[in-house]
Amino acid sequence: MIRRITMPLRIGKVTIGGTAPIAVQSMTKTNTRDVRATINQIRSLEEHGCEIIRLAVPDEQSADSISTIKKSVSSPLIADVHFDYRIALAAMNAGVDGIRLNPGNIRDDEQMAQIVTAAKESEIPIRIGVNAGSLPSDFEPGLSLAERMVDLAMEQIRFMEDLDFNLIKISLKAFDVLATIQAYQMIADRASYPLHLGITEAGLPRDGAIRSAVGIGVLLYQGIGDTIRVSLSTNPCEEVSAAYEILKSLKLRQRGPTLVCCPSCGRSETDVLKLAQEVDKYLKKIREPIKVAVMGCIVNGPGEAKEADVGIACGKGKGAIFRKGKVVKTVSEENFLLALTKEIEKIV
Repeated sequence: MIRRITMPLRIGKVTIGGTAPIAVQSMTKTNTRDVRATINQIRSLEEHGCEIIRLAVPDEQSADSISTIKKSVSSPLIADVHFDYRIALAAMNAGVDGIRLNPGNIRDDEQMAQIVTAAKESEIPIRIGVNAGSLPSDFEPGLSLAERMVDLAMEQIRFMEDLDFNLIKISLKAFDVLATIQAYQMIADRASYPLHLGITEAGLPRDGAIRSAVGIGVLLYQGIGDTIRVSLSTNPCEEVSAAYEILKSLKLRQRGPTLVCCPSCGRSETDVLKLAQEVDKYLKKIREPIKVAVMGCIVNGPGEAKEADVGIACGKGKGAIFRKGKVVKTVSEENFLLALTKEIEKIV
């Protein structure tokens, strides 16, 4: 896996692109005018490891709230702006760290020039955020969805470059996973700016996480992508957890525990699924990148999870606690959870 090297870009305290780690993003789901609720959600996202946070900024009151919100949080904030260029200007005046613009709904060149000029003066990056659902209906209707998305992004890139502006990040999001993959593959060959990956409106947690993992995972494996967001219809902290799982699966980032557990079958002689759920709940409070295994077969468990830092292989009435595939002790069934968590505590 060879990563595509892009132009590095600084968003607040976070560097994206270049050789910087792939950054995890999310978006608040509060009304930005509700400053207290928004601050609380941002702090929760920060605790879960979110590195860049986007806010919906639909009006000037929301833009004005940014200056107050920034005083109480540490993460870079991105203002998500649609339709009205004046809101983008207000958000920049309020001290936002970046702007996301949708070229599908701000089409006036003079208005766009005002945004770009202000961003250049304040050195505020702009994400060209193309969304399949808001492409202008008259824009290259004869081309494929992926081609239309890329061409619209390139049109916007050229416009900004003509104004001597290059603090640019690009996203090309669609619900259609294949169209999204194709769009990012095409833009990666045509522009050297950092790319923000995501599958838009991916859905409820289960289906959305799967759809995002496929689309984002394929692109990351191809070396494409500098930041990611897993868009889910749930608490945004779940988005962050899913994003880190994708990165951990590809060995691109390590944050927090990884739980390895067998699916259980007729050979299991204990309730391994219940034990796995209890261990997963316990691991939520741990931030160290430890790998824990819960296996249902005392014969094959240690071997199947030999890369785990610590684990348990459950048998009838007893189980084997192991480290790196080697058994260190045997415990009775009623002590499975206690013995495993004590072993975890020794490591972390």
